[in-house]
Amino acid sequence: MHAFPMFIRCTGRRIVIAGGGEQAAQKARLMLKTDAELVLLAPALDPELRDLVAQGRATHDTGPATATSFTDTAMCFIATGCPGLDAALHDLAKAGGALVNVVDQPDLCDITTPSLVDRDPVVVAIGTEGTAPVLARQIKTQIETLLPPGLGGYAALAGRLRGAVAARVPKPARRAFWRWAFADAPRAAWMRGAEREAAQTLKAAIAVGHAPDDRGTGSIALVGAGPGARDLLTLRAVQRLQEADVIFYDRLVDPDVLELARRDAERIFVGKVVGASAWPQARIDAVIVAAARSGQRVVRLKSGDPAIFGRASEELAAARAEGIPVEIVPGVTAASAAAASLGQSLTERGRTDTIVFATGACRDGDPQPDWGRHAAPGTVLAYYMAVASAPDLRDSLLAAGVAPDTPVQIAVAVSTVRERTIHCALADLPSALRRDAVTGQAVILVSIDKRRPMGAARPLPLRAPARIA
Repeated sequence: MHAFPMFIRCTGRRIVIAGGGEQAAQKARLMLKTDAELVLLAPALDPELRDLVAQGRATHDTGPATATSFTDTAMCFIATGCPGLDAALHDLAKAGGALVNVVDQPDLCDITTPSLVDRDPVVVAIGTEGTAPVLARQIKTQIETLLPPGLGGYAALAGRLRGAVAARVPKPARRAFWRWAFADAPRAAWMRGAEREAAQTLKAAIAVGHAPDDRGTGSIALVGAGPGARDLLTLRAVQRLQEADVIFYDRLVDPDVLELARRDAERIFVGKVVGASAWPQARIDAVIVAAARSGQRVVRLKSGDPAIFGRASEELAAARAEGIPVEIVPGVTAASAAAASLGQSLTERGRTDTIVFATGACRDGDPQPDWGRHAAPGTVLAYYMAVASAPDLRDSLLAAGVAPDTPVQIAVAVSTVRERTIHCALADLPSALRRDAVTGQAVILVSIDKRRPMGAARPLPLRAPARIA
């Protein structure tokens, strides 16, 4: 290890940045994360740096630079953009006893700036001693997914309560108290947005002088796994997977997504299949509620977005009926992923200004939907779970006046290694699905150009109800 990582206190100290252009501005942006006094040492400043001075966030020293310009500083950055001038200023800074960073000249650097994951006051610094900055940024991206945005706020709350804990919780019980505080109910409440509940839970435990002996009621998170690729999960979804004690997941959830969960989390496949299910919805409702009532943190992991054809309403109602905290963590829905796969926008100004999400699968006994009622010029129709009902869907749209040659795009298994897209005309939709052996996990996009008039509606042909396979 050639450089030892450490944190430098900046409160009440100066940081000098020598330079007035973009390189200096880059360092200033980074140092604005601290509460140090920023001194900009340069004859002239670019507009961004001048604005910092005008706001009182920095002071401007027009020089000339001397060794005393750099004395009594936490650190200094040399960033004029001129190698010769940078080297001269480096010598002055060293004469003034400063820790120096010279931009793009590692041999002249006492200190280097790491990649930061900032959850103030929690900060993670990643450095490679200048050997692989791209790798440092990649590691930073991975750590960003591990640390939820609200973590810093919770750490700050804990810091404010440390005095109360020291006063009310006996010393032998403090380790257990903080382990509970950072691993259990109060942290889970804070991370789902219930900050007042988290604070009250902590204060109640402080008042009695110890952490609860049992975990009480758990929680349920309905988490969107997105269309397949695990790097399309939200940061919050990853966090919930890493906090979960038990995960109930469907067949469309990619196994790679489950790899983001805690290693010791229980994983239960609930076997839902389009049009059929080894696990009826009522049974799923019952088991996730029972797990939460036992004190477990439950994740109900669903492909796509839980709130779009994901049966979230039943699970929300079941949790709320038992007084169990429940939240929805949105996911990337299939239509959005399909547009990304196709390299296009779902809507286009002047052509399509409305988008409709519709399902091709209904409950047993429900009447077949009138899919054509949504058809209008300027509308993109996104159909989920509609492969089996494609003939009826086509006939309904044709009967509503949609032209037979209206373009249709079929996105299959988007964002996965099995991804493929199929293009056809509306009239050819069922035959295109048969020809390409599409049996499921597809979203069908029908784009009705507003510049093209639709035909007159006509009666639907008689057809036996479609069976959902």
